[in-house]
Amino acid sequence: MFISSQNPPPCFKDFTLVMPAVAVGNVGQLAVDLILSTLKMKRVGYIHTDCLIPMTGNNPYATCNEDAEELHTPAEVYTATELKMAVLQIRAPIIQTKSKKFRQLLVSWIKTSGFSRTVVLSSSHAYQRDDQQMKGTPLRYLVTPSLLKDSAVALEELSWREMERVPAFPGLTDANTDPRLYVPGGGITKGLYMDSCAEDLPLAVLLLFCSEGDNIPDAFTLVNHLNDWLHLLENPSQKPNKWKIPTSWSLLFGSGIPPAMF
Repeated sequence: MFISSQNPPPCFKDFTLVMPAVAVGNVGQLAVDLILSTLKMKRVGYIHTDCLIPMTGNNPYATCNEDAEELHTPAEVYTATELKMAVLQIRAPIIQTKSKKFRQLLVSWIKTSGFSRTVVLSSSHAYQRDDQQMKGTPLRYLVTPSLLKDSAVALEELSWREMERVPAFPGLTDANTDPRLYVPGGGITKGLYMDSCAEDLPLAVLLLFCSEGDNIPDAFTLVNHLNDWLHLLENPSQKPNKWKIPTSWSLLFGSGIPPAMF
């Protein structure tokens, strides 16, 4: 359930919603961090649910001591009214047994809020690609029929590659077996996409094949890919510093090695 921190509550009608899937390398979440930090988006509420592991922490986008002590929760909503864009940032893993319930909550909120389209930023295990997926760019997209009606021309101009369907049983040839959509390491990506197709929701998935490790470069790649479509910034790939790295990334891999160890 969405809980507003404003009175009156914000109106999301005809806004674009951008959100991450908790997936391999946390690439989607890191990309969303870059968007929130760069556009200085305003927090307008949070998602109250028992489907995420409970946590809290300091403001990840603090710019001064005064706002550094603000408490933040696992699923928060931000807006940039001038861009007609909302962002849902998810900071905690989804409890495995409540994945379907969380997807249903998201679909219900998206429908009742009146978003014009939803874009999910995600990732998938690079080592589980099949032969056709190893060619060319590691970036892929999925789009529901509802969104394809309005975005077909734009997607064609971008020359993006759609996520390939792969054999259910690789190496076995069976004419009666249809290829399937497979997003290993993608968390709720596939389920949310399939739910959105069933509910006729305009939703797109942008994902990147990657491996666990230092995924900051992957986050820049994915957010620049999104920017090619939504035009949040002008030519950020030519000037990478246009994307502002949040202060919380200074501890992305923990604190430094204590000198007392040596």
